[in-house]
Amino acid sequence: MTALLSIAWKSAWNRRFTLALTVFSIALATLLLLGVERIRTELRENFASAVSGTDLIVGARTGSTQLLLYSVFHIGSATNNIGWKSVQALEQHPGVAWVVPLSLGDSHRGFPVVATTRAYFAHVRRGEQLLDEGQPFSGLFDAVIGADVAEQLGYRIDQKITLAHGTGELTPEHADKPFTVVGILKRTGTPIDRTVHIGLEAMEAIHLEWAGGAPMPGLKIPAEQVRKFDLRPKNVTAALVGLKNRAAVFAVQRWVQTYPEEPLMAILPGVALDELWQVIGVGEKALLALSGLVGIVSLAGLVSVVMAGLNERRRELAVLRAVGAGARHVLALLALEGAIVTVLGVALGTLLAALGIAALGPWLQAHYGLALRLAAPTLNEGLLLAALLAAGWLASLLPGVRAYRLSLADGLSPRI
Repeated sequence: MTALLSIAWKSAWNRRFTLALTVFSIALATLLLLGVERIRTELRENFASAVSGTDLIVGARTGSTQLLLYSVFHIGSATNNIGWKSVQALEQHPGVAWVVPLSLGDSHRGFPVVATTRAYFAHVRRGEQLLDEGQPFSGLFDAVIGADVAEQLGYRIDQKITLAHGTGELTPEHADKPFTVVGILKRTGTPIDRTVHIGLEAMEAIHLEWAGGAPMPGLKIPAEQVRKFDLRPKNVTAALVGLKNRAAVFAVQRWVQTYPEEPLMAILPGVALDELWQVIGVGEKALLALSGLVGIVSLAGLVSVVMAGLNERRRELAVLRAVGAGARHVLALLALEGAIVTVLGVALGTLLAALGIAALGPWLQAHYGLALRLAAPTLNEGLLLAALLAAGWLASLLPGVRAYRLSLADGLSPRI
């Protein structure tokens, strides 16, 4: 077997320039399959980690996926707000351990602004230590920014920033009420990295002279005078809820759904995520199918290259038969050559995938919040690699069977 492997290797090496293209095409298919699978896996993990530790998300009645997207991932907008009295009633529910209210709608240079309470830093992501520098906001015009905000805008502690009303590019700014950056959060690979956090009272303060989404003409309230007003929030966009006992999740959800003061809904983040994956799962499968088609085309190229070279190698194969090699040795020889090419292509593709993750990972996280990490292949990735290797070996059997059928006489006296 060792001698046959040596012959197969030398034969492939003699045709290395022809087979190099096949190796590269198999490597490309491997890169696509591994890349799509790794992005899919990491995307699901990032989405799941964004809601880790939260048992329920409460908001105005709308679709569960929409509520999840705008409250956690800051995509889209709320159909309505929920009253502050409803948040207080939720906090007093005997089954509720903590409530983190969220008020959305403003932005800073393209990054969303989230108004919340200091409980946000204690409970979000299972109470993980979020701060990298500084401290949570305590003053009225304090702000805590995510890692991507700090990196892309070059902000540091004590930086002065102003917020914009709304999320468009041409929205007016609250320039008369600047904020001071007092904290920078650790990188988490979640929407937290791309968020500016302020207090709920600050959100009320910068909108004192606003009504109906526009500033009231002739009314200007200086920043030093806003504390004279009642800054308690009147409503919020949504609320993250943690329970004392997760077994009570359906009882609390039912209480929210039947709350008499206003129409509310409560969703389980995990269930809403599953619904989201069902919506975009078609796209995932389409990408995997496209990568699989590239793999099939690459293996078809392997078969065509070996088959095309059979006529040129008839005399070589006949000599092997003449010196005692059996027909099954010829079959094994060509199968080994195909296996060598497939293994080299898969190995090269795996290496390119690892280098791509190492090179593009920081850029993807900075621009799209997608954290790609170098790690050992997952079970699904291992199955994909095994499928590629098996398909390559099976494909190489086709020219092997053809060579198996060549007779000794046909090889020594080939027809022209």
